[in-house]
Amino acid sequence: MDGASGHLPVMPNEVMELLEPSRRRVLLDCTIGLGGHAMEFLSRGPQANLIGLDVDEDNLRRAKRRLSKFGTRVRLFQANFDQVNEVLDEAGVEGVDAVLADLGVSSTQLEDPQRGLSFQTHGPVDMRLDRRIEKTAGDLVNQLEESELANLIFEFGEERFSRRIARRIVEARQKKPIEDTRELADVVAIAYPPAKRWSGGIHPATRTFQALRIAVNDELGSLERLLAKLSTILSVGGRAAIISFHSLEDRRVKQNFAAWASTGCARLINKKVIVPGEAERAANPRSRSAKLRGIERIA
Repeated sequence: MDGASGHLPVMPNEVMELLEPSRRRVLLDCTIGLGGHAMEFLSRGPQANLIGLDVDEDNLRRAKRRLSKFGTRVRLFQANFDQVNEVLDEAGVEGVDAVLADLGVSSTQLEDPQRGLSFQTHGPVDMRLDRRIEKTAGDLVNQLEESELANLIFEFGEERFSRRIARRIVEARQKKPIEDTRELADVVAIAYPPAKRWSGGIHPATRTFQALRIAVNDELGSLERLLAKLSTILSVGGRAAIISFHSLEDRRVKQNFAAWASTGCARLINKKVIVPGEAERAANPRSRSAKLRGIERIA
């Protein structure tokens, strides 16, 4: 555990087994977060250097402080992971031999009410991971047409009651704008059929909040652009590991890796997806949906 933040990196040992830090020169950590995986990598690979990206300036500040003992072995950039080419150009690096992308939201982001990522506390309906983004989740909730909102919630949240939820949101915002996360969660919950409201074991607003966060931050588009660039930024013999947290992400990773491997230029390191063990799921409940896939460039 990161003593400073209380944050637990997901599947650290499994990630390190895939990436083999002792054999790497440069790791591109596409989502540095609070630096948990980076700390493991640099500690286990004493000759390795790290280039870390994150869109969240708060995360970068914490990671910089935590990784300061590694000195010039660490360079951090505020950038989205689909901007890897620009970052590598700025860093003067042509290619890397390890890439890591942990697609999860950090504990500090989830627990910050001002981020608006959680329905557990009151906060603005924001959900931007990068504060430089202009549109917030509140803008989408209060401005999109009902059909657009329903499609968004269905596509990015895989929410079967998306049309009912969109209708309720539009009805609520006609009285006043929806500006509070708890208020939005209550509106979504009411849209559910009473018999289904708590039958799934998760809060009824979970999928809607996921959908809005994905849309605001263009998470799937960014992931697809990163996946498309892996073959050009990864050196021959280099490895990439990606941790996803829902089926929309994992499906894209699985399909991209399979397509790349079918060309004969890469091989799947683990043909069967890796998931956290029972002990980790008990110690870190947020890891329970994590899935890890790895690939190696061979030509």
